[in-house]
Amino acid sequence: MNTIWAFMKRNYKVIILLLAVSAALWSFIPKKETEDPEKDQLLLELVTYLMERTHYDPPKLDDKFSQQVYKEYIKALDPMKRYFLQSDLDEFNKYELLIDDMIQLKELSFFDLTYERITARMNEAKAIYTDVLAEPFDYKQEESFDADYDNIEFAKTPEELKDRWRKQLKLNALSTLTDNIKVQEGKDVVEEEEEEEEEEVDEYGNTVEKAKPAKKKKDDKPKEIKSFEQLEKEARESTKKSLDEYFDALNDLERKDWFSVYLNSIVERFDPHSFYFAPENKEKFDASMSGSIEGIGAVLRKKTEGVEINELVPGGPAWRGKEIEVGDIILKVAQSKEEEPIDIVGVRLDNVVKLIKGKKGTTVYLTIKKIEGTIKTVAITREVIEFEETFAKSSIIEDGDNRYGIIQLPKFYINFENKDNRNAFTDVQKEIIELKKQNVDGIIMDLRNNGGGSLQTVVDMLGLFSKEGPVVQVKSSRGKQQILDDKGTPIVWDGPLVVLVNNFSASASEIFAAAIQDYKRGLIIGSKHTYGKGTVQNLVDLNELLKKQPYGDLGALKITLQKFYRINGGSTQREGVLSDIVLPDRYSYIDMGERDMDNAMPWDKIDRANYTPYNNDFTSVINKSKSRIAGHDQFKLIDENAKWINERKDEKSFTLNLKSYEKKQKEVDEKVKKFKSISKYNNHLKFSSLPSEIERVKTDTLLEQKRDRWHESLGSDVYVEEGVKILKDIQQLTKAPRNTKTFSDKKI
Repeated sequence: MNTIWAFMKRNYKVIILLLAVSAALWSFIPKKETEDPEKDQLLLELVTYLMERTHYDPPKLDDKFSQQVYKEYIKALDPMKRYFLQSDLDEFNKYELLIDDMIQLKELSFFDLTYERITARMNEAKAIYTDVLAEPFDYKQEESFDADYDNIEFAKTPEELKDRWRKQLKLNALSTLTDNIKVQEGKDVVEEEEEEEEEEVDEYGNTVEKAKPAKKKKDDKPKEIKSFEQLEKEARESTKKSLDEYFDALNDLERKDWFSVYLNSIVERFDPHSFYFAPENKEKFDASMSGSIEGIGAVLRKKTEGVEINELVPGGPAWRGKEIEVGDIILKVAQSKEEEPIDIVGVRLDNVVKLIKGKKGTTVYLTIKKIEGTIKTVAITREVIEFEETFAKSSIIEDGDNRYGIIQLPKFYINFENKDNRNAFTDVQKEIIELKKQNVDGIIMDLRNNGGGSLQTVVDMLGLFSKEGPVVQVKSSRGKQQILDDKGTPIVWDGPLVVLVNNFSASASEIFAAAIQDYKRGLIIGSKHTYGKGTVQNLVDLNELLKKQPYGDLGALKITLQKFYRINGGSTQREGVLSDIVLPDRYSYIDMGERDMDNAMPWDKIDRANYTPYNNDFTSVINKSKSRIAGHDQFKLIDENAKWINERKDEKSFTLNLKSYEKKQKEVDEKVKKFKSISKYNNHLKFSSLPSEIERVKTDTLLEQKRDRWHESLGSDVYVEEGVKILKDIQQLTKAPRNTKTFSDKKI
């Protein structure tokens, strides 16, 4: 009895509030059955239990923690403050200090309230933007839109909210309108200073690189001259179409999706890299880590009439079968000839994907509406589909009589379920061996934008370049320290080495760069510092913990269990790896990465590991490079661009007057035109594929296009150019002959 009383006394704030709001909440919630609230309670209990007891440095679940979760959760639901009213926040605020207590009680009333309110407000928003965009905007009016979402208040009335929508929609339409006016007047529409590569996202959440479209020939036919009213109407229609597509995607979200947002608002307060994966997101994570999935090899896109085949993966079963093509619409899916096909029109894309994908060797039957309108059923046997853009790739660089190699590694990938499948370590090993056969004089390891991956993979990989010894130190929450070494991996490359990084090189990339730097094996060049992620996560399959439960797949939890440290004892956490040679980039004056996160774990250090660096002194090489950079016009232009970006990053107010907007855009366009030349740079280096890849492209035209695009981008890359010059300086410093050693080289 005393225990029960103590529990009630401790949680009286929650109990009183729940009793007070239950009647109001009941009247607001639509009379429909909720989706497995018991499952949500189980997930909440299981996830928070694991986080509290296994996380490297769990925070205390108290009122301060509750406040932080509350703030991030509301921000996740309505980051632009265009759905909720202040009256909604007045209701929500009662829970601000209670989330910690509600976690203990497995109480979901706060989530239920916010879930029902956000879905209701989004339905209202669709009516608002439809109404606003039905009438022309007055672009002569002097007014502005405030995009400082962190500091503006929530709208107090529906009228104020509608006016906020009106201004935002007006700004969107104004941008489209001014572009259309430029096009009609025969002026170029200035694009972003760095062209975005055309890409598509497949049904598994992976980015799929597409072939660069051919440039359109000039049309000599006279263009239709449209009135301002016509252009203005088209701008509104374009804005509405984009919003309709966005809200159609929102309509696909289910209660479980919103609950994942709530759950991750709790989990991510422990640190930025702990995360709950719902079942479908766990599959996407696995696919991104392994670079492969089991399916038919098609990129899908949802359409009103069904699911469209948007792209076929070359070499995949759908591509080889030649019975379906891009533009076909999938209407129904069946798992056997005898099974009644499931109509997938209007079904959420994730659920369609679950029906179509499956184990290799099994067959799926698709009812297809062909482009010409005929209906047919196609049987496709599923296979393992690899996403080429995930994997390591290399190129030969010719600089006069000198030959170098560049290896681009997007991530330290591995298939956790089948480690015999291809992984970053074995792939990079093969690339180095092939580059050596081409008698290269140095290698650039390009780890720009490499967000990390498998810890063991990076430990193994360092052994390809460096003598045997410790690679990284790992420390658990209980203080236990472990030194990981490469276990005698034979050196494959002992020649000049440059590691190219940027602000987005993180985690495993930082382990690799730090070890190369600490051993003095090569030089780290690029951004001032890398991302600063010095923590190690493990993925816990929640289904393995609770095998007997009635709720189906529970997903997985990524938990930060350890911190890693350089072999010199320092941490990369928050600080990252400082480049030996800093190359100006567009983010030079913006603080980015882990150091910019309020919930990031702190920097610290431990004792130095026992290792012996190489006897290399790169001082003269570094000084030569710094001198070149200081006098290089391209780097000067990049630095000027970085300063301009830094100046503009805090601009939050935008005029909605057409003349004022055009004047401002003209100023911006002039700057952008100046900086656009950055991407047009020519480093006069020649890039070519390895012989093995040349054989592959003979039968894979898409791969050929991708490699041509990559070589084209490398040809305008000043960072690669400087990397080659640094390799040449290292070569001269060491007076090393052209490397002709074989894979059997021993450790040095």
